[in-house]
Amino acid sequence: MTPTITLQQQVIEGTQKGPNLLILGGVHGDEFESMAAIRRLLDHLNPAALRGRLTAIPVVNEAAYWRGQRTAEDELDLARTCPGRPDGSITERTAHAVSKEIRRADYLIDLHSGGIVMEFYPTVGYTLHPDRSTLDVQRRMARALNMPIIWGTSAHLDGRTLSVARDANVPAIYAEWMGGGTCDPQGADAYFEGCLNVLAELDMIDRTLPPLRTEYTVEDDRENSGHIQINYPAPFAGYFEPHVTLKAPVQPGDVIGTVVDHLGQRREEVVSTQAGLILCLRVFNRVHQGDSLAAVLELDPSQ
Repeated sequence: MTPTITLQQQVIEGTQKGPNLLILGGVHGDEFESMAAIRRLLDHLNPAALRGRLTAIPVVNEAAYWRGQRTAEDELDLARTCPGRPDGSITERTAHAVSKEIRRADYLIDLHSGGIVMEFYPTVGYTLHPDRSTLDVQRRMARALNMPIIWGTSAHLDGRTLSVARDANVPAIYAEWMGGGTCDPQGADAYFEGCLNVLAELDMIDRTLPPLRTEYTVEDDRENSGHIQINYPAPFAGYFEPHVTLKAPVQPGDVIGTVVDHLGQRREEVVSTQAGLILCLRVFNRVHQGDSLAAVLELDPSQ
């Protein structure tokens, strides 16, 4: 019999009635800011001051966490495997378990980072949900989380926690904060404060919201917008030398970086096809053919 996945979670029941907010961390095993922020949030919240219920899962993908990698031993991406299945591989069963939790929730926050191989400029995102009322709530939640970038993207990307939420009509946001395989204390702080802001926005706690620090708000409903992994693939296996930094402006034709072989005899430049800002950038230099090297945030996606 296939073992059932039990997600380690903590529930804080408020003394007053209200919604159920689900907060996820560690959907990938190498994303640590979320885990630290959620543990801090659990220590901080007072049930007497909470209206409703907070359900928190700091490390969704335990198999990947203990492996010290983005994925578990089956090497499936949990964020592309939802809703999973109860009799599948370790990642498929984890996807099934977390999908059940999402469907039980009234709202979802899913916290990420760039992990070991990427750095991601602090961003909060959501799907451009076809239901107007759900989309409006997601926009409010995204503003409250208070990241420099707000990014609404295609509602047609499946396999994700947000696609499970989309199908269940659960308003949902996700966030990204740097990465590089460490836990950035600023990121953990920002996630902690941001989650409190969302709780306040949803009228689950009393809290004065801070000034917005949003630098750019972009909504892009083109097909595959938000699918980072298909952007700027490595042309062959080798070593990636970035020529840009995170958040650097780029224009079509600008060189993002160069992939070289071991002896430096084969070199190929990776050139931007877009105008915008470097939203995420590979920081783990070894690359396989097809690995994503960067993503560009187009400030005017219609152009």
